[in-house]
Amino acid sequence: MQKSLVSLAWVFAAILGAICLGVLALHKGESINTLWLVVASACIYSIGYRFYSHFIAYKVLKLDDSRATPACIRNDGKDFVPTDKAITFGHHFAAIAGAGPLVGPILAAQMGYLPSILWILIGSVLGGCVHDFVVLFASIRRDGKSLGEMIKLEMGKFVGMIASLGILGIMLIIIAILAMVVVKALAHSPWGFFTIAMTIPIAILMGLYMRFFRPHKILEVSVIGFILLIIAIYAGKYVSLDPKLASIFTFEAGSLAWMIMGYGFVASILPVWFLLAPRDYLSTFLKIGVIGVLVVAIIFVAPPLQIPKITPFVDGSGPVFAGSVFPFLFITVACGTISGFHALISSGTTPKMLAKESDARLVGYGSMVMESVVALMALVCAGILHPGLYFAINSPEVSIGKDIADAASVISSWGFNISAEEIREMTKNIGESSILSRTGGAPTFAIGLAMIVYHILGDPSVMAFWYHFAILFEALFILTAVDAGTRTARFMIQDLLGNVYKPLGNLSSYKAGIFATLLCVVGWGYFLYQGTIDPKGGIYTLWPLFGVSNQMLAGMALLLVTVVLFKMGRFKGAMISALPAVLILAITFYSGILKVMPKGNDSVLNNVSHVAQMQIIKEKIALTTDEKALKTLQKSFFNHAIDAILCVFFMLVALLVLIVSVRICSNAYFKNQIYPPLAETPYIKAA
Repeated sequence: MQKSLVSLAWVFAAILGAICLGVLALHKGESINTLWLVVASACIYSIGYRFYSHFIAYKVLKLDDSRATPACIRNDGKDFVPTDKAITFGHHFAAIAGAGPLVGPILAAQMGYLPSILWILIGSVLGGCVHDFVVLFASIRRDGKSLGEMIKLEMGKFVGMIASLGILGIMLIIIAILAMVVVKALAHSPWGFFTIAMTIPIAILMGLYMRFFRPHKILEVSVIGFILLIIAIYAGKYVSLDPKLASIFTFEAGSLAWMIMGYGFVASILPVWFLLAPRDYLSTFLKIGVIGVLVVAIIFVAPPLQIPKITPFVDGSGPVFAGSVFPFLFITVACGTISGFHALISSGTTPKMLAKESDARLVGYGSMVMESVVALMALVCAGILHPGLYFAINSPEVSIGKDIADAASVISSWGFNISAEEIREMTKNIGESSILSRTGGAPTFAIGLAMIVYHILGDPSVMAFWYHFAILFEALFILTAVDAGTRTARFMIQDLLGNVYKPLGNLSSYKAGIFATLLCVVGWGYFLYQGTIDPKGGIYTLWPLFGVSNQMLAGMALLLVTVVLFKMGRFKGAMISALPAVLILAITFYSGILKVMPKGNDSVLNNVSHVAQMQIIKEKIALTTDEKALKTLQKSFFNHAIDAILCVFFMLVALLVLIVSVRICSNAYFKNQIYPPLAETPYIKAA
């Protein structure tokens, strides 16, 4: 009887989710209540985790808790440490949930709410969550190896070396971009800097408490950490109000860049239990707590989505970013649906912490479900704003101008009527000097969150506090991806260096670890620092590659798992990774090709293509005599040239992995030939 009731409840959830999604898709009014989205997503994520992740875990991957994990086998107290699944979940979620799920959906909102909702909900359950889960499985069955090293083992040394170089390049770009977002959020923000700085001693206290004083007392240390975190956030407000204290905790962007480099270096070489894992777990309290409260607030307030279902900008003519709905919406949403960066964490720090194989389901699939929820909440924060206000915040200065009246006039001409007074009122309410062209997504999320709190309390004076709290939240949200990313990149560099000089590949060696970490931090730190002193240089040169390279990395990771499953003879089961791989690679190759197309008659494609922009800039250089303008054009030409070259390189790497994957899978299926042989580590019984 009880089983029948449970089955009936799941059938009801499926029907309810389908109805709510149908209402979102077919609604024709000017606005729609966000509750339809909340209910649809709750049903879809619940069904996906309960049934699809269970099918993958026990029918396709066949997880086995009697098999010892790398953390148990190599338990070295530094990198390989068996960790409670709640802590591991906290670390993994904190590590993967960076800027992408907050920024991407907000930018994609320029095309309307429906395309992003469909891609986030369906794409994450069938693609992104699967991607994180199966890569984590592959790594724990290969002694916690990195993605590049696994490609070398399963596809051959040459392919592995080329792929590892490409993957490392993508990784350094991603870390530098994430670090720059943190720098921009914390510059001239004593409240934000103080609170984030305090998470370090709190995390160390938690690590020592669990390691030496009260091992396995997760609830105790969680309560202690949470209370101290709330005190730090609360104290940060008073630090910012005291002129003397505020001056101590106020830093310029350049100084912050050096500090983040130093933090990334130290966090990468210290034992994982000492700082990285507890700090990520601590950050997860705030991340999940804020998102949870936001979900409850949305249910309570039930604000309407004011942005249209589909806007005229689906053709790619929008001011926020260039490119049509296919393929560039998929590239822009990025981490909210699927992210190659997650594959690096799933084959970096996390597989070295799993205490048993079954934990991979919660940690891999479950963490990505949570990140997808974050993406939806970010989309809601953008969607509940007046469309005119959304475009005022996210359109570049070149499109709307510096003057509020001019901006209101331009935006109204696009069909989103807004007055200059409405923009001024919002600017005043959040305590900022201007909200025009505050691009990047973070300010939009913060204003959306402040708006929801305002609707609950009914007092516009609270908006400034919650706006700045949201900016702090985003900085903390993203910094955890920087430290975990640096540690993961260190593993990748050691894998590469080990091919040249074997002792450098020894993960147990502190000297080798320090050397590899130094190379890693110098790699991303250079681009970060240059970006703080030159608004058109450093990481800003490589920023346009983030979406394409990140998704291309996800495609390569899915190909690896497909090869592994074919070698294991699980041909039907391999479709869980093969089908998403085909879609993601089709999207990324198409977008990559568009980024290197020569100049044509289509202005949208010309804006997308780095090669076309180089041709346009070259024509302008020939007509320019002003020395200052000439230097600006030459720098812009150089930036586009670098982006075009790297885009082609990343596509060639992905194409090589694709060709070799097809050959190996074809031989396994048609000829029963397994070469290179399956590199799974021998079975060792868990203690």
